[in-house]
Amino acid sequence: MKIYTYTSKSAETRVASIINRGLGFKKKDYLKVSQILEDVRKNGDNALIKYANQFDSPGLSIKSIRVTSDEIKAAAKKVKKTFMRSLNRAISHIESFHKHQLCNSWINTDRPGAFLGQIVNPVDSAGVYVPGGKGGKTPLVSSVLMGAIPAGIAGVKHIAMATPPTKDGTVNPHLLVAAKKVGIKEIYKLGSAWAIGALAYGTETVPKTDVIVGPGNIYVTLAKKIVSGTVGIDMIAGPSEILIIADNTTNPEFTAADLLSQAEHDTMASAMLVTNSQETAKAVNIAVEEQLKYLDRKDIAEKSLDSFGAIIVMPDLTSCIELANRIAPEHLELHIDNPFEYIGKIRNAGAIFVGDYTPEPVGDYIAGPNHVLPTAGAARFASALSVDNFVKKTSLIHYSKEAFKREAKDIIRLAEIEGLDAHANSIKIRLKI
Repeated sequence: MKIYTYTSKSAETRVASIINRGLGFKKKDYLKVSQILEDVRKNGDNALIKYANQFDSPGLSIKSIRVTSDEIKAAAKKVKKTFMRSLNRAISHIESFHKHQLCNSWINTDRPGAFLGQIVNPVDSAGVYVPGGKGGKTPLVSSVLMGAIPAGIAGVKHIAMATPPTKDGTVNPHLLVAAKKVGIKEIYKLGSAWAIGALAYGTETVPKTDVIVGPGNIYVTLAKKIVSGTVGIDMIAGPSEILIIADNTTNPEFTAADLLSQAEHDTMASAMLVTNSQETAKAVNIAVEEQLKYLDRKDIAEKSLDSFGAIIVMPDLTSCIELANRIAPEHLELHIDNPFEYIGKIRNAGAIFVGDYTPEPVGDYIAGPNHVLPTAGAARFASALSVDNFVKKTSLIHYSKEAFKREAKDIIRLAEIEGLDAHANSIKIRLKI
């Protein structure tokens, strides 16, 4: 990794390139995904099986798109007790955290003759997309939990899951067991943009849903972007990113390992260290180079660091935090002395990991908060996936005749200012009675 000293021109250029790397969409990708979605919308199951046979499982049939109860029962016999223990702990923590996000309907009667309120209801149905992970060999179990658990807590009755099948038409047993454990009753062997199309529009086999959540590759992300508005989505997520603020108290080995934990995701991922210590910058850089040698995904991590990695040396911790707020990272780690003194200064981050023993993977799997987080600077205005993504809030308004008369003239005045005579007349006509 290259070390930059702020506020040099080279440092600013590097920071700008990371901030502006965007989501990586190309026009040809957008057109291709649009064509797939339109094909699914028009041709339903026939389009789904065409793409599934072409890209995932040549022998898959329309009848076998939905996972059967027998497949789920068989999966339960293939997973180890140690997995179940870890799964149960993760579910318990994630459920406990998300239950705090529930909000209730309310009514306010402060104004005489009027009551105003908000009715909170869950959506009727939700779709959870779970990437296949190296042809099913690296199942993303955590994506099942992070998508389905907040939906269930919100009260969603129908939760469907879509995940790509392996070449032989199966789904990794760990995914099936996790899905059953969190209450998913419908699982479809579908991947990429056609899975999103099925969940958004519905087909003969796959019922349409109201909200679609979950991570995926560029085709999944683009498909969610296109169907947004037809259905609700969690967010338009880009490549993973981490920013670590560290001082001279950090353990360089820990910090290096955490940078690499995100760099290994994707060649477009970003891993940054921002520090007020030149010595820390040098020590972490050495540790990164040493640990990189032994990674299975070395080539990916190396390209990620070359393209979007950086070590930035700042004058002090306050300026480190100012830079972090500007970048608005998905994951922000604090490896500094007395970190809790600085939390109040952090405005823009998807999630904050505090202290040497709270690396980002703790949040990925078991801590409890959702790991589906805003990326590419979206933490300036967006939040993590939560129970809120699965509810809608309906305003409730009632005026008595007396309350209506008290405010009628003001309503008429505002309507006439906007040139909306019919709006004004709907008020005037009631004053005549």
